Amino acid sequence: MGPGPALAVTGTPERPVVAVVGATATGKSGVAVALALALGAEVVNADASQLYRGMDIGTAKLPVAERRGVPHHLLDVLHVTQEASVATYQRDARAVIAQIADRGGMPVLVGGSGLYVRAVLDPLEFPGTDPQVRDRISATATEIGPRALHDRLADVDPAAAAAIPPANVRRVVRALEVIELTGRRFTASLPSHGYVRPTVQVGLRADRALLDQRIERRVDAMFEAGLLEEVRKLDAAGLRQGRTASRALGYSQVLDHLDGRTTLAQARDSTAAATRAFARRQEKWFRRDARIHWVDVDASEHVDAEGVALAARVVGHVRSLVR
Repeated sequence: MGPGPALAVTGTPERPVVAVVGATATGKSGVAVALALALGAEVVNADASQLYRGMDIGTAKLPVAERRGVPHHLLDVLHVTQEASVATYQRDARAVIAQIADRGGMPVLVGGSGLYVRAVLDPLEFPGTDPQVRDRISATATEIGPRALHDRLADVDPAAAAAIPPANVRRVVRALEVIELTGRRFTASLPSHGYVRPTVQVGLRADRALLDQRIERRVDAMFEAGLLEEVRKLDAAGLRQGRTASRALGYSQVLDHLDGRTTLAQARDSTAAATRAFARRQEKWFRRDARIHWVDVDASEHVDAEGVALAARVVGHVRSLVR
């Protein structure tokens, strides 16, 4: 367990937000419930895929019985045909957290969607979009090429150009769109590391071999629990119409199988491979945040279905931080 940075909320009368973050399959959901029970808190979901109704097995959404009476917010709020928006999520999650705080409660934010977590915790802005402006800039990129478009960005926002490679045309276009719409540099809308509320972030981490084992077990359990039938049902409800939901881990792979492009075994294997790659990206994202207090997942704790041993260690650690 790493020592973590010094906590800035000591002595504040406001109960902090406790955020439980980390890669998939590290046990965040069970730990969040244990923290909520120990601290008299309520859980706020920060997993983009768990926003969707009916996407239960493939997202490892905790069944109601396993929530142990703890209120959970922002689960099952979208239909699979709707597109998830981090800006909308930010608004809704901050409103829920404010309501919990007004009741004198403590919010436990839990999830592995890094941008969603930061959108809640940090002063992250989401400038609007204009399809006509974006299409015009995209057409310019096609006409003059990625390098020349990147040069234009460098002229108006050198910091953004330094952070965005020329080959990432989508991000270059977005940066130029924001600059045109807001009259400010794109970098002005990027988040700083400064909590909007008193916050404690706890990260769960496992070494690569252990995490890969846990992912393999999770994927096997999902397919055994009926992921194929869940996707069939959602497909009938319009899953393919939803750009966000249809691309979720497990769901896109099973859709490929339903279309005859892969066998079920291949869908399972590609789900596991995609989940491993996603976990690496999550680890990289959260490692950049020096404010996170890290707790190492022990190899023996996977045998405990509710993660009791891990949860007990995290509860003790958080109690030492929240004073």
